[in-house]
Amino acid sequence: MVVDTHPSTHPPLPPTTEDERLSWLRLLRSRRVGPSTFWRMLSEHGSASAALAALPEVARAAGLDRYAPCPVEVAAQELARGRTLGARLLARGDDGYPRALEDLTDPPPLLWALGRVELLALPGIAMVGARRASSLGLRMARALAQDLGRAEQVVISGLARGIDTAAHEAALETGTIAVMAGGVDQIYPPENRALAEEIARRGLRISEQPLGVTPTARHFPLRNRLISGLARAVIVVEAAAKSGTLITARHALDQGRDVLAVPGHPFDPRASGCNMLLRDGATLVRGARDVLEALELPAPEERAAAPAPPSPVTQDTRPARVLRDMARLHQLILDRLGAAPLAEDALIRDIDAAPHHISPALTDLELEGRIERQPGGLISRAS
Repeated sequence: MVVDTHPSTHPPLPPTTEDERLSWLRLLRSRRVGPSTFWRMLSEHGSASAALAALPEVARAAGLDRYAPCPVEVAAQELARGRTLGARLLARGDDGYPRALEDLTDPPPLLWALGRVELLALPGIAMVGARRASSLGLRMARALAQDLGRAEQVVISGLARGIDTAAHEAALETGTIAVMAGGVDQIYPPENRALAEEIARRGLRISEQPLGVTPTARHFPLRNRLISGLARAVIVVEAAAKSGTLITARHALDQGRDVLAVPGHPFDPRASGCNMLLRDGATLVRGARDVLEALELPAPEERAAAPAPPSPVTQDTRPARVLRDMARLHQLILDRLGAAPLAEDALIRDIDAAPHHISPALTDLELEGRIERQPGGLISRAS
C-alpha cells in the first residue's frame, strides 16, 4: 500500500480494553500495514476500529482491489497463543513499553515480550558483531558483556551466532535482552534454543513480528533498528565491510545513539567494518572501561566505593550537602528544558545522574509548577 508516512508526535493513548487491543493487532497485522502506516491511519481516523473500517477504501485508492483487513479470528488466535506461551503484548504507551523506542520515527505499535519485562526500563547497551567471529572476538564480547553487566547495564543483542551468542551468555546473570527477527516463539538459529529458553527465564526475548513467523532476510534490518533503538549505545565487536552489523550501526547513528567499535588487524576481513567505523569517528573500545568513560558512567568499583544514599528524612533535617546536590540536579534539569517538549528518556540520557535520582527530582519540579508533563512521555519547562 502506497501511503505517506506521518508518525504522530503525540501518539494516541494505548488500548485500554481487550476489544481495542484486538483492533490494534488486526490493524497492524493487515496486509501492507507497517508501523508508519499504522500511526498515520490511527492519527487520521482516531481509533484502530475506525482505521480498520477505512482501510479497504484506502487500499482501493492505492490500486489494491478486493483488499480485506486482518480477520478477527487470526488476531484472536495470536492473542490466545501469546497467553499460552506466557508472553505479554506491549502496546506503545503501556507502562511496560520501552521508553527508549518512543523517540524513533517508526516505533513499533506492539511488541511481544517473553521473560522479565522490567529489564526494558533499565539502561542498556547493545553489542553486535560477526556471526563467524574469531576466538579473540568472542573473548572480547564475553569480557565486555560481563563487565558492563557488573556496571548495571543490560546487554542487548540479536540472538544470532557468534558475537550475539557470546554477549547473551555472558550477561545472563546481570540481565540481557534478545531482540528477535521472527516471532518471539521462533528460535533462530536452532542451535541457540537452549540459550533462548534461558533468556526467557532469566532475561527477556522481544519481537515486533507476529507469533509463529519464521525470520527471513527482510526481517533482520527491522530487528536491527530495535536493537539500536533500545540501547544508549551500540558496540560493534567484529564486522565485515558489508554486513548486517553495520546496518545496526547506521540505525544507531540515525537514532542519535553512540557507536563504539573494537579495533582489529587491517588484514582481518572480520575487522574491516569496525576499522571503517573508527575511521569515521566511532569511539575505540579496548575494554568496558572505555565504554563507561565514553558514556560517562561509573565503573563497578566506583559504584561499590560510593557512599550509601542517605536514609529518608524530612526536608528540614536533610544534610546541607544532600540539599545542595538536589538543587544542582533541579537546575541541570531546568537548564536542559525549554518551551519545546523533550522526551523524558532523552532528558535522562543527557543528564549525568542515575535515573532513580532524576525521577523524584522531576516529581518535585512538577509539584512546584516549574515543569509540565505532556502526552507521549514529553516534558517542557513551565511558561
